[in-house]
Amino acid sequence: MQYEKYALLWRIIARMQVHAVRTPQIVQAGDDLKEILRGSIDSLPERSVVAITSKIVSLAQGRVVSTQSIAKHDLIRQEADLYTEPTSSKYDIMLTVTQGQLCVNAGIDESNAREGYVLWPENPQRVANEVWAFLREVYGVQELGVIITDSRTQPLYWGVIGATLAHCGFKALNTLIGTPDLYGREMRMTQESVYQALAVAAVFEMGEGAQQTPIAVVNDIRSITFQDRPPTEAELAALHIELEDDVYAPILMKAEWKKVA
Repeated sequence: MQYEKYALLWRIIARMQVHAVRTPQIVQAGDDLKEILRGSIDSLPERSVVAITSKIVSLAQGRVVSTQSIAKHDLIRQEADLYTEPTSSKYDIMLTVTQGQLCVNAGIDESNAREGYVLWPENPQRVANEVWAFLREVYGVQELGVIITDSRTQPLYWGVIGATLAHCGFKALNTLIGTPDLYGREMRMTQESVYQALAVAAVFEMGEGAQQTPIAVVNDIRSITFQDRPPTEAELAALHIELEDDVYAPILMKAEWKKVA
């Protein structure tokens, strides 16, 4: 029975397909994001999710700041909602809460850009909504999802994994609350984070280096509910937890958070 259970689990996991998409040219600041997508994606089947790295969204928006114009730490202070000073870290980095997400250095980095600091996209949710509508029209599909992704670290582990900054076209969470576990006990808190799990798989396949594959198409997803609309403000608000209410509040609330006046 144990072997059969894991064999079934493997078949379910193995069903999902993630295909990284190479762009014809390296994306540069000022390029048209929609034309990049149109020129890179040959076709989209129904029930696909398109992952787009936040880096090319930011480049298309011109969200690049010269390294000569401002000190990086000052730029981080401007971009973050909350931040810790770099002196609090042995690595000279700043922990930040930016656009409602806990991250390092407000998501600002210098990798895979010709020059300058690349900021997080401006209003990534609006971008996800617009790209979703554009792709549905261009490729003639109805059930489609879009995620804007980035990579981030995990506490207590080396290495980065993918994360979603914005999503559109599907329910972000699958709730298991009220359903029984293997032994009939009612589950009280568990929700599957569909939009974040997809980002982990997509970012891994797209890669972090010189692959030139900032787009991925995910198919045959095990359990996803597509929606014929962007997420509502209430749905988006329900995804976030205030610092004081988070399970990690004993740590988060002790940080010496600052914010720009």
